[in-house]
Amino acid sequence: MAGLDHKAAPQYNFVGRLLGPRGNSLKRVEASTECRVLIRGRGSIKDPGREEMMRGKPGYEHLNEPLHILIEAELPVEIVDARLMQARGILEDLLKPVDESLDFFKKQQLRELAMLNGTLREEGAHTSPSVSPFHNSLSMKRAKTRG
Repeated sequence: MAGLDHKAAPQYNFVGRLLGPRGNSLKRVEASTECRVLIRGRGSIKDPGREEMMRGKPGYEHLNEPLHILIEAELPVEIVDARLMQARGILEDLLKPVDESLDFFKKQQLRELAMLNGTLREEGAHTSPSVSPFHNSLSMKRAKTRG
């Protein structure tokens, strides 16, 4: 998949947006598409010191590359391409920089985080249902790959 363009949006937290509260946004993408989504490249490890320490070690060659996403799937041949394209479409929509005042997905992520932390305070009447770029928003299991 194409890289995450930090030059075009230097303040945009691509990794945080992809992961969501406690990794739940990424888990939902994986569960709904049965694909595995991997964050790779510079900035993919949260701790910059650890990332620097791991750079050049076997299995961490990707740290010399720009930040990017790798989508994997081990599915039957008749559905694998469609699922990979579905995952790519969801991720492209999810990672498109949006003006913060119009960013309903980020607002939903912050609301979910407040619920998880027990700090959610409802304002007004009922809030709208979950805003999500993918349809299966209930499952939190990480997609398993065969092998």
